[in-house]
Amino acid sequence: MKLQSLSLLVMLALSSAPALALSCQSNDNALTSWAQSERRSAIEAFVKEVTNPESPQYVAAKDRIAVFDNDGTLWSEKPMYYQLVFTIEQIKGLAKNHPEWKTQTPFKWVLEDDMESLMKADHHALLELLQATHSGVTVEAFQQIVHTWVTKSKDQRFNRSYIDLTYQPMKEMLAYLKENGFSNYIVSGGGTDFMRAWTEQAYGIPAENVIGSSFGYDMVKLDGNTLLVKNGTLVSNNDKQVKVENIQRIIGKKPILAVGNSDGDHAMLQWSTSQNNPSMAMIVHHTDSEREWQYDRDSSVGRLDKALDEAKQKDNWHLIDMKNDWCTIYTPAK
Repeated sequence: MKLQSLSLLVMLALSSAPALALSCQSNDNALTSWAQSERRSAIEAFVKEVTNPESPQYVAAKDRIAVFDNDGTLWSEKPMYYQLVFTIEQIKGLAKNHPEWKTQTPFKWVLEDDMESLMKADHHALLELLQATHSGVTVEAFQQIVHTWVTKSKDQRFNRSYIDLTYQPMKEMLAYLKENGFSNYIVSGGGTDFMRAWTEQAYGIPAENVIGSSFGYDMVKLDGNTLLVKNGTLVSNNDKQVKVENIQRIIGKKPILAVGNSDGDHAMLQWSTSQNNPSMAMIVHHTDSEREWQYDRDSSVGRLDKALDEAKQKDNWHLIDMKNDWCTIYTPAK
């Protein structure tokens, strides 16, 4: 009985003990929001090797290409993709000029806040919403609308502007790579013009380094000026293997570092690490339900299944454990 009582006391003590704090002390100013973990060490070791001219793993600066997904990798994507949130708000704002939308799906679902029906609909419904809100305006006018929205509108859960829901550790990683001669690119399923409105402000990634899904353009003459107006023709749905095709088409080089968070990035990660040069893939694994969201295999947004299995089998693929690898998720509120 005494032994059993002692065991019970030990169990109670362990269960009531506070969780171990993350080791967040840093001796430098590069990855200060990253815990001292295997993932941080992997980033630092990789960068050290490929930038050291004396190392057999050295890669010339012109070939240090790093590609990053955006949704769920550089900023949050729950409870739905932020570009979809933007689109929904735009539909509601434009509804007064379109009384027919009250009886037409998918617009009817948006106006009635029937998100269940909208999320169950196929991609044609989303495409119709995007065409109604992302076309018929000049590129400059559209990007101004997006920039205002992303910096002024606020997410309901965190009460922060959407640009403030970008991940501080990833922004530090981007800056660290840039300082070490890497060229960083965003390769995302999000809209190219949508992202280009704010990615340089948020991540330091200029518009020309943003590759996303895209609609077509029309050249229009107005008062002696030549304007580029967005139209509703889908040119590229930048997801899965299309990401690889667009990297080759636009960048023209195979990345040595690829970072994503879902099976939509799987092909990009596989291709980037299939080469003779040193290479690395990283996956942001959403494991923190308190500070952000927790999801992977069963999620309808940012589903991580096959890529999760492959990451556990390859030495140069690393799962970033958001809960245990990141001391801070978002930039501290001012």
